Amino acid sequence: MLKTRVITAVILLAVLVPVTLLAPIGAFGALIAFALIFGAWEWARLLKFQGYAPIVYAVVCAFVLLLSLRLPGGAALGFYKASTVFWVVAVPYAMLRKPVLANGSWRRLLLVAGVVVLIACWYALVSARIAGVAYVLSLLLVVWCADIGAYFAGKAFGRHKLAPAISPGKTWEGAAGGWLLVLALAVAAGCSGAFAPTVFSRLAGYGWPRLIGVMTLLVGFSIVGDLFESLLKRQAGVKDSSGLLPGHGGVLDRIDALLPVLPLAMLLLG
Repeated sequence: MLKTRVITAVILLAVLVPVTLLAPIGAFGALIAFALIFGAWEWARLLKFQGYAPIVYAVVCAFVLLLSLRLPGGAALGFYKASTVFWVVAVPYAMLRKPVLANGSWRRLLLVAGVVVLIACWYALVSARIAGVAYVLSLLLVVWCADIGAYFAGKAFGRHKLAPAISPGKTWEGAAGGWLLVLALAVAAGCSGAFAPTVFSRLAGYGWPRLIGVMTLLVGFSIVGDLFESLLKRQAGVKDSSGLLPGHGGVLDRIDALLPVLPLAMLLLG
């Protein structure tokens, strides 16, 4: 398993790093769209669609993305707002009440929401990449550090379960560890101004209270994204969103925390 994980990670990095650092914006956007189309396919499967239905859903998602590119300049902002409303209102309610997500009105809501959150994520990544390589990497680092900090803090100090009915492995101590690591990174990067412009240097320009507040909000929603995908998988009766990435699960398993964070960050940062 470890060997498989390492091989998959090396291949992904060999593709993603050069494209992120060196490729034109069009190539970067095409690669992200390609990945998110597979994410749409997995989203439909988690809602228990079978046969060709997940493929049709992925094609619809791609078509809506292409159609949105032909709209006036406010398309990205509209997707950011709609995505944020979903993560702020619908998802916390679903995690508290735990309705059956793959039936009835919830299934219909999530079919629409899946298109919205995936396309909002695409717009956020492409917009951040336009702002600069350091900018998009700093945005990704927020989520990665929250995850890394939570993992090690949870292993070392985890005692109190965060959401035992959804993801028994997550603890409040782990969440705090992820938050502290992100704050340490944000303060250090904001003070040094290294590789500016970054998310950290931009927020530092608005003052430390805003930097700490936004980082806290983003870490919180990275946890929400992770937990919501766990709820979807638990109700679907699967361990991973798919087996597309050997040793790593599926696309959604890798981007679940990014889905709420990226559009929210771009909305807050303009």
